[in-house]
Amino acid sequence: MAIEVFNRYENKYLLDHDAYLRFYNDLLEHMELDAYNKQHEFYSISNLYFDTPHDSLIRTSLSKPKYKEKLRLRAYGVPSGDAKVYLEMKKKVFGLVNKRRTGMKLNEAYEFVQTGIEPALQPYMNKQVIEEIKYFLCRYELEPKVYLAYERMAMFSKESRDLRITFDTNIRHRRYDLGLDLGDHGELLDPANKWLMEVKAENTIPLWLSRLLSEHGLYRTSFSKYGNEYIKTVRHGHERPMLRAQKTPAAQTTQITPFIERERVRYV
Repeated sequence: MAIEVFNRYENKYLLDHDAYLRFYNDLLEHMELDAYNKQHEFYSISNLYFDTPHDSLIRTSLSKPKYKEKLRLRAYGVPSGDAKVYLEMKKKVFGLVNKRRTGMKLNEAYEFVQTGIEPALQPYMNKQVIEEIKYFLCRYELEPKVYLAYERMAMFSKESRDLRITFDTNIRHRRYDLGLDLGDHGELLDPANKWLMEVKAENTIPLWLSRLLSEHGLYRTSFSKYGNEYIKTVRHGHERPMLRAQKTPAAQTTQITPFIERERVRYV
């Protein structure tokens, strides 16, 4: 059974491609690949974030409060309507991340968020988490706001499963086609397409990892995928390179911005 409750600290780092390769190679002495990544270089994660009509949740989050919360729907790959997905509540209190999620069929999750009426309990659902999300839906008038997807490579410590490191690439987003079943196209969040590394641990990180981060000159940064998307799209409205073909109205020619192709694998 997939873990449905997480309590951990998450530290984020941005790396260019060369820095990623060097650090990844040094990690192999202490860490091993996630079960999925032992068969595939990357696996795809797609997310649908919900917010109020006035973006209250993300605006509050960007103000750096001591407590913040959000709701998202997550799938692995591009799911069909009856595929299993995860409806997740994510909270952060004084730096400690608490994530609670329940499995659902995609159509069940859409209906639940739209109506606030909990679905009929099924063996793959977590009743307690559903009740918490139901209360959350009563507090806020939510609607789908942003689609975010990326390819991920994950590693676990050989000594303890409490330490996990993930690398995300090709982070892309859109504010149209707001459904997980509508494809994983979108615009690059970062034109430089840097790697986002997250170090996730229930307690403090081991000494060997602290030394390794220092040797590679890697320092923590504040990076929220949804937060950065909101700043660029809503606050600044900057255009970003596309990950799909676009027609230029004047010339009527197709232009495609190249990006790093990664194997995409669907897990349901």
